[in-house]
Amino acid sequence: MSFDFAAVRAPFRMQPGLRRLAAGTAPLTPSALGARALAEKITVLRDRVGEALVAAPGFDAGPALHALMQQAVLDHPRCFDWDGAHRFESHLLGWSVHGAEVAGDGPRELGELLRGLPVAWRLPGLLSLALAEDFAVIDGASARIPWLAVCLPSRWAPADKVGRHFVEVHAPVADNEMLISAADHLARLVTGADRWERFVWSVSSDARLAQHPRHGSLPGWPAALDADAIANAAHFRTEHQTFIPVASRRQALFTILVESRPLIDAIDSAERARQLHDALASMSEAVLAYRGLVDARARLLAWLATRSA
Repeated sequence: MSFDFAAVRAPFRMQPGLRRLAAGTAPLTPSALGARALAEKITVLRDRVGEALVAAPGFDAGPALHALMQQAVLDHPRCFDWDGAHRFESHLLGWSVHGAEVAGDGPRELGELLRGLPVAWRLPGLLSLALAEDFAVIDGASARIPWLAVCLPSRWAPADKVGRHFVEVHAPVADNEMLISAADHLARLVTGADRWERFVWSVSSDARLAQHPRHGSLPGWPAALDADAIANAAHFRTEHQTFIPVASRRQALFTILVESRPLIDAIDSAERARQLHDALASMSEAVLAYRGLVDARARLLAWLATRSA
């Protein structure tokens, strides 16, 4: 996983947690055929594309897409090709998009999917498939989010966020006071010249990467399961979020890499068990309810305490 476990801290607080991206790092992740994130993204873009690719009326995502393609080629020159304008190719997937044209000799399913998208969404569609990350544009002047390409949301609907202010976007989040009070400052910060990153985590009863709220509720935590059984049913879900500045536009492309693995695999040392135990133990009741952990916390804490011994 790309997740930095140092982000699991106690006491747990809902806070920005931003840090500057270290020079020389390449956080974008090329998608390879057979990858789990790619498979789930294909399903979303094939069956419910309107829930994943959304934009405010009249918004021009061109400069942000150029920044993304430039960064992808800079980070992974062997995986991608970009002509500096409108043609982008994923060597791993075997497909390219140039305006309305879709060309390549990769899996037919991908070519048909891209050709089935509206012309304006074919390039964003290829980028969504070619990179494991999801994307959203943040406007620094208005602190709004006018464009999203999000196939793997964590229990939120992209269509409900498009065009909204940062405060509105985070209004449903539990214990969100620090996020809300810093909203305008954060929008200005991440749309500046520097690159930033943050890490988000949770323990989930749902193994899926794509967790749109209108497509399946979170599985419950059965009362009959003991601490070991609960741990075996749980998944450690993480997000690595970064911000790619869009030069001269006071915008940033917000990237979200979602990963999930069985909790018993993620907690592979006594130290990590102690970190997660203490963070989970310090969560407020509001955060536990927001994350669906009320019924599981006591049993998870018992398992983590044993694991940390």
